[in-house]
Parts: sequence; C-alpha cells; structure tokens
Amino acid sequence: MDPQDARASAVVLLGVRHHSPACAGLVARTIAELRPAHVLIEGPADFNDRLDELLLGHHLPVAVFSHHRDADRTATSWAPFCEHSPEWVALTHGRAAGAQVRFIDLPAWHPAFTERTSTLTSAPATATATATATATATANRFADAESRYAEAVARLCEHFGTDSVDTLWDGLFEVADPDGLTERLDAYFALVRGDTTADPGDRAREEYMASWVRAATARDEGPVLVVAGGFHVPALRALLSSAPSTPAWPPVPAPAPGAVGGSFLVPYSFRQLDAFAGYQSGLPSPGYYQLLWERGPSAAADGLLEQVVRRLRHRRVPASTADLVAARSLAEGLAALRGHRVRSRTDVLDGLAGALVKEALEQPLPWNGRGTLAPGSDPVVVEMVAAGTGERAGRLHPDTPAPPLVHDAAAELERHGVLLGSAVTADLTEPAGLGRSRLLHQLRVLGVPGHTRSSGPASGADPVFTECWEPTPLTGREAALVEAGAYGARVADAAAACLTEQLHQGSSTGAALAARLFDAVLCGADALSADLLHTLADRAASVPELADAGAVLATALHLWRHDRVFGAAGSPLLARIIGASADRVLWLAEGLHGGGSGTDARPEPRRLRALAAVREAVRHAEELLPLPGAAVLDTARRITTDPAAPPDLRGAALGLLRSLDAPVPELPALAREFATAGPARLGDWLTGLFTLARQELTDSPAPALLDALDELVTAMTEHDFLTGLPALRQAFAHFPPRERERIAERLLERRGRRGSARTLLRTTADPLDLARARALEQQVHQLLHRHGLTSDPRTTR
Repeated sequence: MDPQDARASAVVLLGVRHHSPACAGLVARTIAELRPAHVLIEGPADFNDRLDELLLGHHLPVAVFSHHRDADRTATSWAPFCEHSPEWVALTHGRAAGAQVRFIDLPAWHPAFTERTSTLTSAPATATATATATATATANRFADAESRYAEAVARLCEHFGTDSVDTLWDGLFEVADPDGLTERLDAYFALVRGDTTADPGDRAREEYMASWVRAATARDEGPVLVVAGGFHVPALRALLSSAPSTPAWPPVPAPAPGAVGGSFLVPYSFRQLDAFAGYQSGLPSPGYYQLLWERGPSAAADGLLEQVVRRLRHRRVPASTADLVAARSLAEGLAALRGHRVRSRTDVLDGLAGALVKEALEQPLPWNGRGTLAPGSDPVVVEMVAAGTGERAGRLHPDTPAPPLVHDAAAELERHGVLLGSAVTADLTEPAGLGRSRLLHQLRVLGVPGHTRSSGPASGADPVFTECWEPTPLTGREAALVEAGAYGARVADAAAACLTEQLHQGSSTGAALAARLFDAVLCGADALSADLLHTLADRAASVPELADAGAVLATALHLWRHDRVFGAAGSPLLARIIGASADRVLWLAEGLHGGGSGTDARPEPRRLRALAAVREAVRHAEELLPLPGAAVLDTARRITTDPAAPPDLRGAALGLLRSLDAPVPELPALAREFATAGPARLGDWLTGLFTLARQELTDSPAPALLDALDELVTAMTEHDFLTGLPALRQAFAHFPPRERERIAERLLERRGRRGSARTLLRTTADPLDLARARALEQQVHQLLHRHGLTSDPRTTR
C-alpha cells in the first residue's frame, strides 16, 4: 500500500451536527475505541495555545468570543460550547485519552467568514455586540452550512414526511437506534452536500483544515480523529487524497499590521443557544437536549413534559391530570405513527399542544419550522418553548483571563464612586457628577448592564442639570464587558469605537444621527475620538432627506451654542457637523420639487424646521458655514421663485429672506398669485412663510399681508373657502394666542366693528367642524328646494 494511502486510512473523519447529543456520544465512543494520537476539531486555530484556559473548569455553556477590526473590515464571532457539543466532548475526552488536541479551522476574524453566500448569525450576548464597518461579519462559527443548502434538506423532509429539519434530525439520529449511526450521518451529509460547489469562504476553510489533517497523518504517530461539521466532511475526504502530506503544522494566519483583534472566553446561556430566541446553529430547545445527553431519550421526554407542566402551573395556566394523560397518549401515538423508537421532542410538544391548546392558533406551531416566536403566540405554546429552552447560564472559572476593558471598567467605577446595585445621582454642574454621568453613558452605549438612566436632560438645550440612574440586574454583565473589549482597552475608547460602528451600520435618518450625536456628547465629546465626530460630519453631509439633515443641524447647533453642562459648547468638532449639515440642507431644499398633488406638495413641518435651523445657523454661526451668508440668501431666492418647488418650501425660503432682513418681493402680490393657483396652495405657502418669519410679518401695526389675505378670503366662494380652510388653519396655527387676538382686532377694525377680539376667538367647537356643518346644511337646503319641500320661514310658527 502506498504510504500516503496508509496514512489516510488512519484518519477517521466524523461529520457532526453542532450541539447534537447523538453526535457527541458518537465522538466519545470513537475516542474510547480508537485511542487516537491526534484529535483535530473544527474550531479557531489561533486559540490552540490557550486550550488550557478553555478547560479550566467552567460551568457550561461558554463561548470563545473573537473580534477583529482594521480600516476595511470588522468581524466578531462566537464559538459556543455546551456539555452535549461534539466539539466539547472531543476536547475533553481527547485530552483524557492522552491525544494531542488541536483546533484546525481558520481564525474567526479571517475574511473566509465574510465570503459565505449567506451568513447565519447567532444572537450575541448583548444587543450592542454586533459589529459593523465597511465590510462586516457578525456570525456564529458553528452556523450550520447545511442550512445554506435548504433545497437538499427540503427534499429529505419531503421524503420522510416532516416539515422541520429538526424533527427529521431527531427521528434519524437523536432518538433512533445508535447502531449504524456513523453510516447514517455519512449518508445524510453526503446528500446535503451533494455535488454543490462550496462558496469561496467554505473552500478556504476546508483547504486549511485539510492541511492540518495532512500534517497529523504525516507524523505517523497513530490514528487521527477529525471532528468537523458534517457539511465539510465530504470535501475533506476529497482534499486529503489530492495533495501530499507534510509533518509541519500549518501556520496560523496573523492579523494584518495595525489591525486590532483577539479572542476571550465569555459566559453563554441556553437562551442564547436556542433557535427560538434567534440562534441559527445546531439544535433548538437546548434544555431538552441537555436532558437527552444526561438521561437518554425516554427520560428526556418525561423531563420535558415535567418542565412544561411546572411552568404552566407556575403561571396559573390550567393543566389537569386528565390533560397530561391525554398529552402523553397523543405523544406516544405520534411517535408510533412517525416511526420513532421513543418519543422525540416534537412528539412530546405536539402531544401537549393537542391536549392543552383550547383555541384556534393564529400561527403554525413554532417547532414545525425555525425562527423566533411570532407575536401573538398562544401563552401555552410560549411556555412550552421556554420549558424546552431551559434556564441554564454559563459561568467562567475565576482564573479566566479577561480583556483589559474589564479591569478598566472596574477601576473607573471605583474612581468615580459608582457602586453596582446602588442608585446613582449625578449633578452635571460639578466635575465629579459629570464624570460619573459620562462613565455610565459610556457603559450604556456599550450595552453593559448595571444601571439605567431614569431622568436627565433629553437634549443639549434641555435645562436639566441632574441625572438619576437606577440599578438593574447584573445578568450578562461579565459577557457584555468581555464582548465590549472588542472595541478597545479603555471604556471611553471602546464607547467611541462602538458609536462609530453604530453610525456605519445604523439608519441614516436625522433622528438616528442626532441620537448618536447626543450620545457622543453624553459620553464626553472631549474624551471621544475625533474620528467619531468626523464620521458624524461625513454622514451628515450625505443624509438623503431634507428633514433629516435639518434634525442633525438643529441638534449640533443647539449643542454648539448652549451646551455648557457637557462641555460641547463651541466645540470645533461640532462646528464641522454644523457646516456639513447646513450645506446639505440647502442643497436638498433647492433640489426638492413637487408642487402638484404628490406627497411633496403638502406641508411637512420637519423640512420647514430644517430651513429654520439654517436661519439660526446664519444668525449665530455664519463663520462655520461653507457658504457665505450672501450665497445662502441667493439659494433662498432661487427656491422662492422656483415654480416646481412645493408651496410650503417656497414660503419658507421667503420667510428665511425676511427673517434675515433681506429684500423680498411684495408679499400681497405673491399671496394673490398663490390664491389664484388654489386656496390650499395659498395655505401651504403661508405655512412655510409663517414658520420662519411669523414675528417679522406681524410686528407692524397694519401689516399689508394680513390685509391682503382678508380680502382674498372674503372674496372666496363657499366651496373655495371650505377647500382651503384646512391649509389656512394650519398656517395660522403658528401664531400664539396673543398674536391671534391682534389679528382678530385688525379684522374687526377693517370692518368698522366693535367688540371683544378675544371672545371672537373662543369657540366650543372645532372651526373645521363648524365649516363642515355649514356646508352640510347648505346641501340639505338645496336638496329640499330641488324637491319642493322648502317653506317660507316667515310662515313657520
């Protein structure tokens, strides 16, 4: 026999499904029988030097959290382990058998993990532990490749008469006779893989794993056991027979110079492992599979039934003894009908649903598919899913190394006198209080549990100078701190990096950008990186909507002018944001057309406030604007005379000119022009005009515009008045009560009437309702007159 073939024959390739008790048991039995010299496991090869750390004696589940960041790409990944994970059993049993144990997959930060045709992600330990950048990977290393080849899995499900791959898997492997398990697994994964060409990422990983296997076999030290995701095993077999072996272990790729990255252990939980909570790797209902691993199939079915009943009774949901007898009988009947040797997970759950769910279900039972629970799920179904999940949470050994951020956070909390579990009050006018506030906001941005703010300023212009923070449960705090360590070694640096990534991955709406800007200020603009605020400025310069650009400008301008509390007033970094967003507002405003009947034809208060923000920028920060004041006025004039611009925007541009004391056309003539186009267009134009220059237009004793409007409205037909009333009413809603009274006085004076203008403005009914009632009354009168049913009111008693 060829020596290479002899070495290849000493290799045992076990294709597994991640977190499968059946596969974990097969790995344990194979190690006991084979006594391998090498156990090679699909896992991050850059963690090989730290396997002792992984085996310290943690309370599982735990995960290897890996992160990487450079100028072009950010990647984070979790590789979770529980007691019934085949990879964990390979590690522990391989070590116990005296084998050399190694991970053989590419590091989690490697570009191969971003080159999948579809990335299936697991739920991170914290809501903020997602990673984003120019190119991004946020994944679980053990995301099942077979899920990306759903067509083959769907054919198998159809052949075996089931709707769910998990039900199919349980029947074929978890509750089936263990005899012949290896052959069934090989056949299953060969069908799933088929002759499909793997994507570039999978090919790179498989070639790298094969190089480790070749090195182990070339050493000729004894049998080699390879434990890898079953999808990869057919490719590994082909690769091992196509290239020569070398005894040198493959080099572990290193991050590029200047890149930041690392791997640390974090606690994990069964909830994070559960597909019903968003996890897409391995099997759902990890609590059930833990019972299956510990007690076997029959006892696991009984244990799941017991957990469901316990949860239902704790929630005071009726579950009688008769119901439970019926549920067990249904489960046993379903198991027999489906050809299961013993009751599987879905047999038990289907039996319980049949016996306990009394109402028609609005959604399919969740275990018949994959994904999170749908809103409105039946409460009994929710409790059944929760019982399958289990309550187990991991805990790291005290000697586990932690990233520098964990130690920095503890030191900062101590320095600022913040105690976990205690309420915190921060006086923002004092340096000590401001320091506590910034630290707590930095931890909030990083998603680290411990405190939540119950009161404090909502914006830079909010005259609130005290913050109150309430303690929150510390569940998940350790994992959140470790994961936040991917952003930096110091809390302030990590918060800045996290905010920058949120900008890259988040919405480009003005509200989102303004929120990130205020978050940056709350975290301490002087402590944050200039890169963050430069990124904010760049995003502000490319906001696609006029209203959104205005929201960013208004927020930045408020902070730059007034924020003495947080130290942002006069900040040159904020100055750049003001200049970029003001320029963007003017560019978008001049390009906005829509004077017809479309959506853009109606007044939109937020875009009018955008031009108001430009007015304030010219008044108070003209030196920061890329365009001189004269150029701003020229832009406003062009919008004012642009017939394609929406009427409210034309009015706002005119108001901008008037409020900045620039020459404007004769307003009565413009009012007549818009009235000719339609009463509604007149009201829209006035809405924009009054939004920006209400006070300037009403300061004179007898404003010509109001006199002209009185004439125009008086001359309207009943129909035109009713058509234009909503828009006109919206326009005059900008006036405060005292100014409305002054307008009413002027109208009485023009008509030579005497009386109380204040009384004239008071009404118990909505003017629109009064107008509609008048129109209806007129229509009824016309209808009666048409049919000869009217009478002379003078003869009516």
